[in-house]
Amino acid sequence: MISNWYTKLLNWREKKIPTQRFVILLSFFVGIFTALSACLLKAGIHGIQTLLTINFNIDSENFLYLLYPIIGILLSGLFVKYIVKDDISHGVTRILYAISQRKSILKSHNMWTSVVASSVTIGFGGSVGAEAPVVLTGSAIGSNLGRFFKMDQKTLMLMVGCGAAGAISGIFKAPIAGVVFTIEVLMLDMTFTSIVPLLISSVTATAVSYFLMGDAVMFSMQGEAFELNRIPGYLILGVICGFASLYFTRGMNWLEDFFRKITSFWGKLVVGGLILSALIFLLPPLYGEGYDSISALLNINTNGLFDNSLFYNFKDNQYWVLFYMSLIVIFKIFASAATNAAGGCGGIFAPTLFVGCFVGFISAIVLQLIGIQVPAQNFALAGMAGLMSGVMHAPLTGIFLIAELTGGYSLFMPLMIVSVVSYCTIILFEPHSLYAMRLAKKGELITHHKDKAVLSLLKTENVIETDLQVVRPEAMFGDLIKLISKSKRNIFPVVDESGVFLGVVTLEEIRNIMFRPELYNRFNVQKLMVSPPATVSIDESMDEVMKKFEQTHAWNLPVIDGDKYVGYVSKSKIFSAYRNLLVEFSDE
Repeated sequence: MISNWYTKLLNWREKKIPTQRFVILLSFFVGIFTALSACLLKAGIHGIQTLLTINFNIDSENFLYLLYPIIGILLSGLFVKYIVKDDISHGVTRILYAISQRKSILKSHNMWTSVVASSVTIGFGGSVGAEAPVVLTGSAIGSNLGRFFKMDQKTLMLMVGCGAAGAISGIFKAPIAGVVFTIEVLMLDMTFTSIVPLLISSVTATAVSYFLMGDAVMFSMQGEAFELNRIPGYLILGVICGFASLYFTRGMNWLEDFFRKITSFWGKLVVGGLILSALIFLLPPLYGEGYDSISALLNINTNGLFDNSLFYNFKDNQYWVLFYMSLIVIFKIFASAATNAAGGCGGIFAPTLFVGCFVGFISAIVLQLIGIQVPAQNFALAGMAGLMSGVMHAPLTGIFLIAELTGGYSLFMPLMIVSVVSYCTIILFEPHSLYAMRLAKKGELITHHKDKAVLSLLKTENVIETDLQVVRPEAMFGDLIKLISKSKRNIFPVVDESGVFLGVVTLEEIRNIMFRPELYNRFNVQKLMVSPPATVSIDESMDEVMKKFEQTHAWNLPVIDGDKYVGYVSKSKIFSAYRNLLVEFSDE
């Protein structure tokens, strides 16, 4: 009954609504659903935080900070381990992988599991952000909605992008940043036809968020107007943000590798939980997303950072404030890495903004102490853009997001200077963003370079040719000549009885003796075969395969699985598949 109804619905859609118009309609609904998910996540996080901290005394330490984070990551970890039974961490990285390797298919549980896990994690104090989980949620909504209506791969990829754009727009109420983030971080090459659905999802999600959460900007501040004589200060801040981004990226990567070596679930929970709880107890601003601390700095209220802190009595000492804030910057990545490693669920979006705000504010205070008068609010704001630009390798996202978050459109120039300089600084040391680093190491990263992007979607197993005549090593030269007379190819792989690839005989190699019958029974194939210039493993990426073709100048290479012969791959077959996929990609 359901199948019949479903089939009728698909047939009606195909007959009544052209695909291009239907994509527009889908993008509208993706925007609505992702905004609802974002609002639900925000409400869940703040509801739990309010319930847990409403009775805290701000002028003394609170030992519940030692307990809450462990409870949160324990609940989240058990939920993921026994209910989800799948890895839902590193949301943006998983989207990149889905786009490049899984035909933009995200599992249906991703539409809700990240919302539940991250609400508990962050609500109980996990030092991560809600943005990556909601981006994964939005992209999963787009992917599964597209799959429900049997959309092709190109449309699925667009729906994944619409979900990501809607998620960023919905959670930040920043429609331009949502579109820019999707183009800059996730997508391949976007045409005008592709941009329209992204805009619809972003605007729709923002409108829903305005309706549900009000029209106030996320961070209100009164910054000073931009002045030309402050450009050198912003250039210095850009360089500082670049190196801070480098510390954030490499430090986070190192810490994740460290925690990955702990294979036990309970071992990770104990180690990560103890680290997180201790850091939050000593440095309370590390509790949760940290947006309250950002608001405090943007309004020059450093006293708020010392609430529930052991250092509460030092809040009026400028040097203690600098030291305290520096500790927060240094240990934020430890708290974030420990949260996710111990079983929590969250992203680096909020930690990036958090660290950037602190770096910008600290830089301003230090410059003021040495006699260079710069506005601390403006520097805190620009620092957020600088860290986002450096860590995510997304300068446009940094510029537009910070402008939309604060309503600081008059400060576009400082945001642009700091973002560009930060990006140019870190790119000298790290070619990939923290999101993309793991996939880049495996050669699985989809990129903005169209040639490599399309190659990453080609699979080696899909271009293998198996119509070549296989010959045994003990076969005589005469037997090979008979095989040549029946074959349409000029390559003859040599394989033993167990299927192990030994070498190859090419027509070019034996052309000068193939018409000498007196040699037919003198030589066997083993004496005539040669080693190929290279072999291709069946699980190698197409980018690696093309590098081997380029290095060897070969036109055909054997494909092996372990040491067993599978077939051959040729440049001509790859080029043909590449052209077909490129046409499919570009055809709007």
